[in-house]
Amino acid sequence: MSQNDVALMAHLMRRAGFGTTRAELETYVERGYENVVDDLVHPERGTPIDEDILERYFGGEGAYVGIWIYRMLNSRCPLQEKMALFWHHVFATGLGKNQHILASTNQIDMFRRVGMGKMRDLLLELSKDPAMIFWLDNNENRKGEPNENYGRELLELFSLGVGNYTEDDIKNCALAFTGWTFGQPIPLYPHGYYTPPFLFVEDEHDNSEKTFLGHTGNLNGDDIIDIIVEQPACARFISRHLYNFFVADEPQVPSWNVTPPQDPAAIETLADAFMRSDGNISDVLSVLFNANFFKEARFKKVKSPTELVTGILKLVGTFQGPQPGMGPYASATQLMGQKLLDPPTVEGWHTGKEWIDGGLLTARVNFAVREVSDASKPGIQDILTRLKDNGNPLSPEAFVESCLEFTGPLVVGDTTRQYLTEFAEATGEIDFRDDDAVSENQARLVSMLQLIVASREYQLG
Repeated sequence: MSQNDVALMAHLMRRAGFGTTRAELETYVERGYENVVDDLVHPERGTPIDEDILERYFGGEGAYVGIWIYRMLNSRCPLQEKMALFWHHVFATGLGKNQHILASTNQIDMFRRVGMGKMRDLLLELSKDPAMIFWLDNNENRKGEPNENYGRELLELFSLGVGNYTEDDIKNCALAFTGWTFGQPIPLYPHGYYTPPFLFVEDEHDNSEKTFLGHTGNLNGDDIIDIIVEQPACARFISRHLYNFFVADEPQVPSWNVTPPQDPAAIETLADAFMRSDGNISDVLSVLFNANFFKEARFKKVKSPTELVTGILKLVGTFQGPQPGMGPYASATQLMGQKLLDPPTVEGWHTGKEWIDGGLLTARVNFAVREVSDASKPGIQDILTRLKDNGNPLSPEAFVESCLEFTGPLVVGDTTRQYLTEFAEATGEIDFRDDDAVSENQARLVSMLQLIVASREYQLG
């Protein structure tokens, strides 16, 4: 297999999943790029994770973030998990307000279930989701006492973007969603968590005539969503979100009405696929991953904390099966600025370069260096085995090149390569077949891996 095929497949799996082990990567390459994309956008073909194992080994709902990270690492449908993370960012809903873990986790399950289908179905599910209803106060949206929070964010941040609707559209959108609320679940103590059900309260719904984006009638929430997904503005807005998440970092969402996309042609390509497929997200993703603008966008995104953590765990090969210790990785992403299930605002997290400041970068580097410090981890042992078969003894230059290959492949700049080479030259050639130098060789490999994962280039995905 060619190095370019390996590098392209690694790029795909970093973006459409959470990275791969080297063995997984080679299997994907043998399958072929277009075939892998086709499988990724059809998660129903994959073998689901055994839910009984998750319940038995990871402590149920209270440990959900750890369970989710385990899913990210081990799902045979990695794009399904990546899209759940994507929609969690776009439709940001936080435990900080709703304080009901089952409502929050059910929302992620909903993203997993419908997040790669039709946009209409997703928005309808979102509008009936108790976590979202409470997060944006639609439970307080009643006939005669409208609350516009959900209607405003549905248009501004979830579907159309600023400049593609009027204040009157917001008001009438809110009226269409009056009476969409939820029932109170059984109290937590002593019964445990129960799901809050969606309720439509007819007496609290406004049945007056409404005008929304040029459509007039006794519109309800279903009608509003039907109108939204037919708008070219919706296709472009969702396409720009997908581009920002999967292709290259864009400016933050509040500036989109005044800042054009960096690749307008790419956005139009994705928007055309959206309109042509009646808003089918899987079809849009298939176009995206097969496009040259995606294939050429390697290392043009700053990894989110979740991507950094899961990528490192893939590299070192841990948690490929149930074992204790998953929970702390949820805290690791939080220290880096991404607390899963609790985004800071309705805008979600600010991405790109805003993932990195002095403190956050230190947390990222410390985490990565610590995780690759143990040579006994299966991923590092696999690299050692591959280095033994890579032609020995290895020159300092070949050692650096091999390590970069097995940690990505990772492309680094001249300055980084120079520092890595100078470090390798300090101890000269290395022979991984030398049984008398096993400990020394393992230590040299670990030190090299620590330098690589601490590099500027490793922050990019």
